[in-house]
Amino acid sequence: MWRSGDDDGDDRAAVAGRLARVVGLPADPADPPAYPWDSAAPPRPAVSAFDPGRRGVRVLVVLAVLVVGVAAFLAWRSRPQVTPAPRAETAHSASPPASPALLVVSVTGKVSRPGLVRLPAGSRVADAIEAAGGALPGVDLTGLNLARKLVDGEMVAVGVPQPPGAASAAGTGPVPVNLNTASTTELQTLPGVGEVLARRIVEYRDAHGGFRAVADLRKVEGIGDAKFQQLKDRVTV
Repeated sequence: MWRSGDDDGDDRAAVAGRLARVVGLPADPADPPAYPWDSAAPPRPAVSAFDPGRRGVRVLVVLAVLVVGVAAFLAWRSRPQVTPAPRAETAHSASPPASPALLVVSVTGKVSRPGLVRLPAGSRVADAIEAAGGALPGVDLTGLNLARKLVDGEMVAVGVPQPPGAASAAGTGPVPVNLNTASTTELQTLPGVGEVLARRIVEYRDAHGGFRAVADLRKVEGIGDAKFQQLKDRVTV
C-alpha cells in the first residue's frame, strides 16, 4: 500500500513521540535534546560540606589554645623536683657550749691592786698583772716570763722575790714550769736539768711545734724513765 509523503511524516512524528515518552526526550526532533540529568542542580564541592565558617574557626582556635595550655600545665606539674636533705645536727649544736673554766691567781708585789684575780683558762702571767691594775712605774719585769700560762691557785710576784715554797694549786710543791713557754734559764731550775738538757728541751719544742702532753718529755734525748718520774710533777704544758 502506498502512502503519501504526509503520511510518512505523520508516522515519523508518531514514532518520535513514542520514543520521547520512553526515554524522556523532546517529542519534536527540531527541539534540542533535553536529558533528565540536565535539570539537576550541579553537585557542591566536597570541601564546602566541612566549611565551619568564621564562628566555627574561632571556636576551634579557642579549643586548641585550651588543649595546649592544659598539656603545658600537666607537663609542669609532672617535672622532677629536688627535695633538700635534712640538715645534719652536729654534736656542738645539740649540746650547749661549755663555759670556760676560771683560774684564781694571787698577784703580789709592786702592782696597783695586789690580791686575787680571776682569769679564763689559758691566761698568761701578763694577763694576771694587767688584771691587778698593772705594774707600778719603774718596776723591772725582766725576771718574769710574761708569756707563761697560768695554773689555778698559783702566785705571781711582781718586782719582789718569789716567796720560798710557793705552792701550786694542789699544794704539793712549787709552781710547775711550762714546757712550751719556759726559757732555758727557767728549765734549769728543774731538778736534774742542766744547760745542755734545757737546750734539748727547747730544740724539741721548736721542732715539733710544742709539747702536747707532759709525757712527750720522754721523747727528749737524755730524759729516761727515772728523770721523767723526777720531772713530771714539776712541769706542765
